[in-house]
Amino acid sequence: MTTTLPGPAAWNARLPDRSPVPGRGHRLRRAVAHHGPVLALYGAAKLVGFGSFMYLLHATGGYRSRHPRFGGGARPWDVLATWDGWWYQQIAAHGYDPRLEPVPGATGLITLEGNSAAFFPLYPGLMRLVCEVTGLGTYGAGLLVSVVASFAAALGIYAVAARFGGRRGGLAAAGLWAVWPGSGVEWAVYSDSLYVALAAWACHAVMSRRWLTAGLLTFAAGLNRPTAVALIAALGVAALLALLRDRRRDGVVRPLAALAVAPLGLLGYLGWVGHRMGDHAGYFKLQSGAWAHEFDFGRQTLDVLTSVPVGRDDYLFAMPFVDMIGVGVVLLALALLPLLIRLRPPAVLVVYTAVTLVLVLGSQQIFGNVSRYLLPLFPLFLPLAVALRRLGTAHLCALLGIAALASGSYAGYALFELGVP
Repeated sequence: MTTTLPGPAAWNARLPDRSPVPGRGHRLRRAVAHHGPVLALYGAAKLVGFGSFMYLLHATGGYRSRHPRFGGGARPWDVLATWDGWWYQQIAAHGYDPRLEPVPGATGLITLEGNSAAFFPLYPGLMRLVCEVTGLGTYGAGLLVSVVASFAAALGIYAVAARFGGRRGGLAAAGLWAVWPGSGVEWAVYSDSLYVALAAWACHAVMSRRWLTAGLLTFAAGLNRPTAVALIAALGVAALLALLRDRRRDGVVRPLAALAVAPLGLLGYLGWVGHRMGDHAGYFKLQSGAWAHEFDFGRQTLDVLTSVPVGRDDYLFAMPFVDMIGVGVVLLALALLPLLIRLRPPAVLVVYTAVTLVLVLGSQQIFGNVSRYLLPLFPLFLPLAVALRRLGTAHLCALLGIAALASGSYAGYALFELGVP
């Protein structure tokens, strides 16, 4: 009887698999290769725009003659921590003092003293934490939180846009986030970058059906800005649609849990302010009386849109040059909305965008800030990103570089030096 010995292949099949298992180094290299170009493109565009902004501030020197709270300081970059940034620093250093304090107004009417309760707690809370951990002052801590959050927002916007336009579309969207009108506050002591980071990743979590993650991110966004009501509404609609259409896939518990958790941050802070003021509607009375910020169903926006093009400046909070930029931003947003809907995106993006537009354009506020208030509308980047993905890398970088130079003027200098961010 002839015995057949097993060949090399058979022996190898019997040996234990000793191939290297991907470790942390391998995963890190993959993450750098995947996310590195996104961060590099966003960072390069921001640096170009930031450099243009700082040059304009230094060339004019107007910041030296102004009060530090309202745009002045010894150095050009001190302007990045003024206006709202001053309030965030006070909260980080001293906490809140939410009281209704009647004081005589400029017109002889009784108004409410402006105080820190109008500013939501997540961003100054992170500033305080960074101060304690790093030893930085409130200025440095605020900038660090904003810059890190802006890069996180760029990655979130890339992740959302890549689902529609592939990798190149995602890169274009991250670049647009760097140069969009109002982007001057992304690297400043302002809460906008943190809010957009939370909103972008919450929308991505909904699109990925990670309901608990989406609920927690929306909860955090509600502790950061009042316009988180748009994100809460978007998650609510998406959760209800999942319960009606995809119950077998998503189950019932996870969408309902997200739906329950999402509004707690916003409602909790509004309830706390109302309790401290002794008035359940205290936050809204404060916004209206002390900050002249209230929902007026779009009356002021309509007044500005019909006044600025014909050269009138007799409307509330008139700043003609900055307002002209704001009119252009509003018209751009309204033009991009139907293009976004044409892409047939998930309901979470449509509802988030539409409700944010209604909240911003339907409110009485300093209209010159509208380019900043509309900065969270990252889904409007999608139609442009899908179109820009056809460009080669060199052409895309050149286009974004030119836009970045311009953003130093319209998103930085016009907002901080000529307006009230």
